Order: sequence, then structure tokens, then C-alpha cells
Amino acid sequence: MTVPPPPPAKKPLIALTPGSRVRVRSAGPDETALDSVGLFRGLVSIGGDNTLAIELEGEGMDEKGRVTPFAAREGADAKAGDKSRIRLVPVPAVLAIDILEAAKPEEEKRADPSASAGYFR
Repeated sequence: MTVPPPPPAKKPLIALTPGSRVRVRSAGPDETALDSVGLFRGLVSIGGDNTLAIELEGEGMDEKGRVTPFAAREGADAKAGDKSRIRLVPVPAVLAIDILEAAKPEEEKRADPSASAGYFR
């Protein structure tokens, strides 16, 4: 008598959920790639185009468009309290998304169908 093999392990669902720590590589200026590392905050629609909202981790841009730490920046920008910046990355410009730490998706809150008024009671 043979023992049936155990069922295959269920693969975890891959989802980009708000609060996940991500690295997004997107098309930048002059045929270069732009890396954005931070927390995914969600999708933002601007004029009908979808963008990914990424809260950057302690990075900014210098006058030449290079990524620099906030501590290295000077001037009014550094004095304004740059604790976080949100980068909006257009979806068509995304080259790759690395999910570094996945946040657990929030459970959907559904109304109890028996509690809501309906046609058929």
C-alpha cells in the first residue's frame, strides 16, 4: 500500500500592497535608469495616467538630477524638513519592481448581506 504524496505547497500570492518596501527601476533622462527605494504608498491618477507613489528613503536630488542623501544637501530645501519625499513614477516608465519587504494586505471589509436592506427578504 502506497501513501499518497502530500499536496503541493500553496505558493504565496504576489501582490504590491501599500506599505511594502520596494525598489522601482524606471526610465530616466538621457536613456538612463532611475532607482527609487522606499515605501509603496499606492497608485495615483494624474490626468488619466496612473503613477506609482513611492515614499523615498532619505534620498533627494541634487541640481544635476543625481540622487543624494538629505544630509548632504544644502539650502532652503534641506531646511524645509525633508523627512520624506513622494516620487510619482508613471506606470509606462517602470522597468522593474523589486519587493524588498511585503506588507500584509488589509482584509477587505464587506458589509454583512443579511444586515443590509435588499429586495428579497
